[in-house]
Amino acid sequence: MNNDTTVQHWVVVPAAGTGRRMLSRIPKQYLDLNGVPVLSRTLQRLHDGIQPAAIVVAIRDDDSEWPKIKKPDCRIVLTDGGRERSDSVLNGLRALNGLAADDDWIWVHDAARPCVRVDDLKKLSQEVDKHETGGLLALRATDTMKQVDDHNQCVATINRKTLWRALTPQVFRYSVLLDALEKALNAGYKVTDESQAIELLGLQPCLVEGHEDNIKITQQGDLDIAALYLRRQATERG
Repeated sequence: MNNDTTVQHWVVVPAAGTGRRMLSRIPKQYLDLNGVPVLSRTLQRLHDGIQPAAIVVAIRDDDSEWPKIKKPDCRIVLTDGGRERSDSVLNGLRALNGLAADDDWIWVHDAARPCVRVDDLKKLSQEVDKHETGGLLALRATDTMKQVDDHNQCVATINRKTLWRALTPQVFRYSVLLDALEKALNAGYKVTDESQAIELLGLQPCLVEGHEDNIKITQQGDLDIAALYLRRQATERG
């Protein structure tokens, strides 16, 4: 996927969430999705679309579900999950110390995004290969966007032409992403995605338009929507 054969691609998947909003006895990444656990589907999509040197999965130390699920046929490295998503990603990057080179590409993808399209992964790879900083899948804002005060009263309407919704994967150079997350942590910033940490360094990631079906499963109804998207994708490929 990369014209420079010396550059490798690695994937980090933060998968330590408990999914409390799902009201389930097991974390959301292990819930059944059309007969297969969510995380199994996510890992297989990443394997198919990226063909990484390895996938690093950050899980809780008391995770009893991980051994039960089917994994893709590739190298998988386990590491400890952290309190926050950014902590899990940072642990994943540290687990690649001695494996990944400074200029290798690191793909970070949410465990609960099983519907990401292989074609979108390939498109993102092509675009970041032309962009030194890296980038992420994203969606243009289509609704009218409102800014509110502390009482949820509208104070302004924001021009949506400049607004995008950040998705994953997000792809950045190993040494740059490691430096960005460590500096954000040391400065006390609670970054919500990797791009935000990169931006704090003064860099500008590129946005690559993805598809609406790359949803993050966070609530019970999202599982049904994801199941529908997967069936639709299978029909499109067929």
